[in-house]
Amino acid sequence: MSKDRLVLKAIRREPTERRPLWIMRQAGRYLPEYRELRKIYSFKALSGSAELSTKVTLLPLKRYPLDAAIIFADIMSPLPALGINFDFDPGPVIENPIRDQAGVDALTPLDLEKLAPEVIEALKQTRAAIPEETSLLGFCGAPWTLAAYLVEGRGVKDFPTLRAFAATQPEALSMLLAKLSEAMATYLINQAHAGADAVQVFDSWAGLLSLGNWERLIRPHLQKMLETVGEAGIPRILFLQNAPHLMEAYSSLPAEVLAVDWRVDIADVQARHENRAVQGNIDPAILLHGAASTRAAAKDLLQRVNPKGHIVNLGHGILPKTPLESVDALVDVVHNEKY
Repeated sequence: MSKDRLVLKAIRREPTERRPLWIMRQAGRYLPEYRELRKIYSFKALSGSAELSTKVTLLPLKRYPLDAAIIFADIMSPLPALGINFDFDPGPVIENPIRDQAGVDALTPLDLEKLAPEVIEALKQTRAAIPEETSLLGFCGAPWTLAAYLVEGRGVKDFPTLRAFAATQPEALSMLLAKLSEAMATYLINQAHAGADAVQVFDSWAGLLSLGNWERLIRPHLQKMLETVGEAGIPRILFLQNAPHLMEAYSSLPAEVLAVDWRVDIADVQARHENRAVQGNIDPAILLHGAASTRAAAKDLLQRVNPKGHIVNLGHGILPKTPLESVDALVDVVHNEKY
């Protein structure tokens, strides 16, 4: 691992010649090359093949001088190691949703051989293919976010079945989260061994619970997972989605980087937590309106946020209808900042 990679220097809050930039979902549907591949392959086929995953991971780097590649996979990719079967329509659809203690007990013991071997191989292939100065990022879904799909069965508004499960069967939820935490910690460590410089934990459904319920039900498991990864010496980026009421609670978890969505004042987060790097957080919707609006938003972000320990990104994944010139404008502003 090269310690001079720009993303790693920013994670350590060291001086950098400019701020690093990568984009969540940067290998996705806004790229015409990706859309051409999707005419041939399903999402499950692309993410389930090491060779195809590597190919997709590299697509945005061939077009833009981004500072990191993030492996093309899905947060569900490691779950077959627990005996979970799923498909996509278009989001994850679980074959047998978990609705009680028996469902949790039915999960198979963690099978390391099935812990997304295609993702591990794709990381190795990608690291060999990208420039030395480019960082490689791994990722996983946070235990609660994974549980949201496993209990609800698929993504639905506000996940009512999940919330009822959490309220009426907290012991079953705790056991489920414990199993997921152990599996994801092992998965992230395996990704680092395969070449990932840092890992991002996506907690996309963090905001479904109140602060009190989050502290009681979720924190112990997420904290243990992050501690296990940290003890392995792996830099951690923690991304919180749609949960401003949990921002301070998340800020107390062990992670080198706090990544926030567009709803949060990232400059305020940075000021409150001077020992942390921050990542984000331009609203992806702004990029839909072209280069001029993107350029203005990027300049505003750079003006408001201290460059020390700041990784430029969007506040969520880039949207499929984003014009390519918007990404060009974002790269241009970040690369030509003078400070």
